[in-house]
Amino acid sequence: MPIFNLKEAILKEHSKAQCSNIVQWVGASQQRFDELFNLFLHDEYRVVQRAGWPVSYCVIAHPEFIKKHWAALIKNLQQPNLHNAVKRNSIRLLQDIDIPEKYQGPIMDLCFKYVESPTEAIAVKAFALTVLTNLAKQYPEIIPEIKLIIEDQSPCFTAALKVRAREFLKGVGKI
Repeated sequence: MPIFNLKEAILKEHSKAQCSNIVQWVGASQQRFDELFNLFLHDEYRVVQRAGWPVSYCVIAHPEFIKKHWAALIKNLQQPNLHNAVKRNSIRLLQDIDIPEKYQGPIMDLCFKYVESPTEAIAVKAFALTVLTNLAKQYPEIIPEIKLIIEDQSPCFTAALKVRAREFLKGVGKI
């Protein structure tokens, strides 16, 4: 069996197929995920950018993988001038997993910042709005603030953001 060089695989090509190959290679291995996550946080620009996609899919498939990396993930998201791919994939993985109480405040702050920012990428805003929707189930006191942001920014929303906003408003009725 040939040796799998993760960094080479990440740099080989940026495609859904290659992302799937990397996710498949990681499988259920915490050790392999840790290797991927380390590249996501600490390697050169292109590797970091491309590693985000498989990182997010690995965590969605195996939420336990991120347990020992929460602090590092949040610290990374707080860095200035972070590439959109890093923010997008980090926030994407937060949509589908339970966020430990210890990290909910910092994540909530980041998501509010992303949704409110007029210059933030649409996908980052959409994923952040979903994370806030999920957190609103535990913290209903944030609902009015989210509604205000939606009302304020809705004229500038793309179709994707309008859908997320509708999902939020529909979901709040159930909270």
